[in-house]
Amino acid sequence: MDLEIDPGWGSATLGIRAAEPRTGEREHSAAVHLTSSFVYDSAAQAAAVFSGAEAGNIYSRFTNPTVAAFEQRLAAMEGAQACVATASGMAAIMSTLLALLKAGDHVVAARTLFGSTINLFNNVFGRFGVTTTYVDPADPAAWSAALRPNTRLLFVETPNNPLGDIVDIRALAGVAHAAGALLAVDNCFLTPVLQQPLRLGADLVIHSATKYLDGQGRCVGGAVLGDAERVGKDVFGFMRTAGPCMSPFNAWVFLKGLETLSLRMRAHCESALQLAIWLRRHPAVEHVHYTGLPDHPQHELAKRQQKGFGGIVSFEVRGGREAAWKVIDAVKMLSITANLGDTRSTITHPATTTHGRISQEARQLAGISEGLVRVAVGLEDVQDIVADLARGLGE
Repeated sequence: MDLEIDPGWGSATLGIRAAEPRTGEREHSAAVHLTSSFVYDSAAQAAAVFSGAEAGNIYSRFTNPTVAAFEQRLAAMEGAQACVATASGMAAIMSTLLALLKAGDHVVAARTLFGSTINLFNNVFGRFGVTTTYVDPADPAAWSAALRPNTRLLFVETPNNPLGDIVDIRALAGVAHAAGALLAVDNCFLTPVLQQPLRLGADLVIHSATKYLDGQGRCVGGAVLGDAERVGKDVFGFMRTAGPCMSPFNAWVFLKGLETLSLRMRAHCESALQLAIWLRRHPAVEHVHYTGLPDHPQHELAKRQQKGFGGIVSFEVRGGREAAWKVIDAVKMLSITANLGDTRSTITHPATTTHGRISQEARQLAGISEGLVRVAVGLEDVQDIVADLARGLGE
């Protein structure tokens, strides 16, 4: 039986108690249903389930109890009517675009998107007649000026990768809706614990569950959230037919990850702010990108639409790529990897990793310099993170 959700529950409670199915075995921890298919009592029952006349599971590509539990719990946390889990974060974006766009449609996107997302828009969807215009995400006038009669979608990451700059979601939703378009927000960096874009007017929320939703770097997955029509029907229908689905085991891992998400996100935020303050005072650091710093130009906006500033700190090292690589190569504890959202702090050079496949011009427009280093602050003692970075910064 499922526990009834109290509408007054907070994020921490929803992450633990929402969508808590129990089988006849009466287990306290959610079961993982590792099965490809399901059986029926009779041919008539099978026919009824396949036709939709009777509720039931059919095939784990699109109906699995463990995957459904993850979808329902994440939907409760985001305040969404529907959630579709996918094989990866990029699969979530792809499924959204293929379900809701067609040849001849136009997209307006932030020019600061993750490199793979830009490549998906340009090199995949561009071949099928969907065009994309990139704009400065912080300039509302730029979004409005880029709109066309065939604009169907506005797409943004907030905070973005790797600088952590943010967008006024409520204002951007107004721009999109005035033009008859949808607003999709990638909420990977903050999760529903710190930001709920749907409540601010967004139509769609995208997650890479690989990151903070898991929290320990174990599995790859994604999710799309929104209303019952566009997500529950259109995106689900695409996923059912095309098959970019989440595995039941991964869904179980993410389901367990949601149980500690609230605690982890607040710990990430606390350590990230301490690290940002230390970096800003360091003579080898030219600039620190973190909205939690009171003098950040978007600090007040972040306070209005977020419950925290996140765990990503990026900073510019004096001396360009050579100096940035020196910092990275000197670490002994931090993991040199482009993944983020882990209990373990990670460090990377965005210009040659996450954004290395986009043009130099595009990187410059996005503010990604050769001296930029991104740290995804983990859950180690913050003084140990500081000491590890100090090696390459000259302390």
